[in-house]
Amino acid sequence: MMSKYVVWAPWVVKSTYDFFTSDAKDRDYGLMLIFPFMLFRMLNNQFWISLSRYKTAKGKNRIVDKTIEFDQVDRERDWDDQIIFNGLLYYIGFYSLDESKQLPLWRLDGVIISPPPPLPLQSLSFSPSFFNPVIHPFGEHIAYFTLFAIPLLTVTLTKTGSIVAFAGYVTYIDVMNNMGHCNFELIPKIAFSIFPPLKYLMYTPTYHSLHHTQFRTNYSLFMPFYDYVYGTLDKSTDTLHEKSLKQEDEAPNVVHLTHLTTPESIYHIRLGFASVASKPYTSPKWYLLMLWPVTMISMLITWIYGKTFVVERNVFKNLIMQTWAIPKYKIQYFMEWHRESINELIENAILEADVKGAKVVTLGLLNQAEELNGSGELFIRRNPKLKVKLVDGSSLAVAVVLNSIPKGTTQVVIRGNFNKVAYSLVLALCHKGIQVSISRSHNYQRLKSELELSGDQDKLITSRSCSQKVWLVGDGLSKEEELKASKGTLIIPYSQFPPKRVNKDCFYYTTPAMLTAKHLENVDSCENWLPRRVMSAWRIAGILHGLEGWNVNECGNEMFNIDKIWQASLLHGFTPLTTSFN
Repeated sequence: MMSKYVVWAPWVVKSTYDFFTSDAKDRDYGLMLIFPFMLFRMLNNQFWISLSRYKTAKGKNRIVDKTIEFDQVDRERDWDDQIIFNGLLYYIGFYSLDESKQLPLWRLDGVIISPPPPLPLQSLSFSPSFFNPVIHPFGEHIAYFTLFAIPLLTVTLTKTGSIVAFAGYVTYIDVMNNMGHCNFELIPKIAFSIFPPLKYLMYTPTYHSLHHTQFRTNYSLFMPFYDYVYGTLDKSTDTLHEKSLKQEDEAPNVVHLTHLTTPESIYHIRLGFASVASKPYTSPKWYLLMLWPVTMISMLITWIYGKTFVVERNVFKNLIMQTWAIPKYKIQYFMEWHRESINELIENAILEADVKGAKVVTLGLLNQAEELNGSGELFIRRNPKLKVKLVDGSSLAVAVVLNSIPKGTTQVVIRGNFNKVAYSLVLALCHKGIQVSISRSHNYQRLKSELELSGDQDKLITSRSCSQKVWLVGDGLSKEEELKASKGTLIIPYSQFPPKRVNKDCFYYTTPAMLTAKHLENVDSCENWLPRRVMSAWRIAGILHGLEGWNVNECGNEMFNIDKIWQASLLHGFTPLTTSFN
């Protein structure tokens, strides 16, 4: 909850007022800088969050393979509480201690006498993550702050304190805390070879990870010297350090290729804000809109960097899966002058997955748009020797929609743009004896010629009537058309993106998706707007192809067997969604 930051408001207002109403010689820059410094601490922490999640998803130098789930994210959601708490204590301290007033910018003696105290650390989390060092009961927060404040009180009471000493000390504590819980090794072995005593003075991520996994070893925080002295050093410390440094990027079996949607979606992916990513994506919150300068910088970085990046890693039984994101936004996919660059990024990602030995690449969201690359067919034509198989997931998307239609339904209406999924739905529904109403004559003519071969052409009609109680909708559904649906109508999307839900009298299903199997591990973020542990049909299709070893492409005009992939999804523990949303 962002409202908790309001507790800072009186202090920020007072310190700002005191600063600008004081004479220039009496202005306390240390007091004025508390709020910006707290913001800097949060940015520093978020940097480590994103870096840690990115490195562990790739697999390079990863230390612990234990997964992170939603319960750990929920437990560690309020990692910023300790910064808010510290900020309040800093304000109280500056206003109550005369010695802390008007700190100089720099004093060498104060920097020298403020080393960090050695501390043990305990956490409820078995898997190291950035949040571990800052999630404690309130009583422990008090104890930790008191211990860490000893050097600050020392320089304050001896009148040797300075702004640089205070900020540098706290930043050092934050960096070391974050580094020790980032779950990937970044300290090279050569550092200890060049200066051997360093191993007694500075810990490494692997060093502290053993405290989380073994619990009774490597207690010292920052300085291993004390574990050496008291005999609590874990014997596998050096071995684990060397092993983690040799860990290479992981070779996935299945790669799901997605892309950014809105500028604010950068915060929703797993590399962004964990508390935001653990909930379905909705319209940007007010606090995300306030971050527009950071948002613009992130857009600039993705524009310059211009390379697909890993955002998530999952494990399903013996199958290793990664989600890669194309650094393009939804609006760019509709700009013709962006199509060539987008297809180049997609193709490079497919080729990279092929080199890494992946068996399947699924094309998510608009990466499989027919007008962009013919549902992936373009890449097969360009690269006929590809070993990796491309799957657009259309067959499972059709299966999910078909099984979402209530039993006993005799007629449905299809509205919105037609695509590969829509055509397959019409054919399947007509074969089942369900009357399908469409409004566009050119789609009717194309489908009628195919249905004549099976004698089901009488089940397809053209009509603008809105009386049907089941609507299957795709992209391009207008607001006016959606509002014509009668009360109680069930709206089932077959599109990648959901309709806007403007008709309050209707019941809306989510886009084709299923509840994931319990064997799927490391699930701690939501896929776009889908609820927790719910995965899009397009993404699940790739997993099923990988599990079953189906060595076939499903792209272009090619469709996989709808009944076969539906049965496979149920066999592997994926379950249909039964809830509609009004």
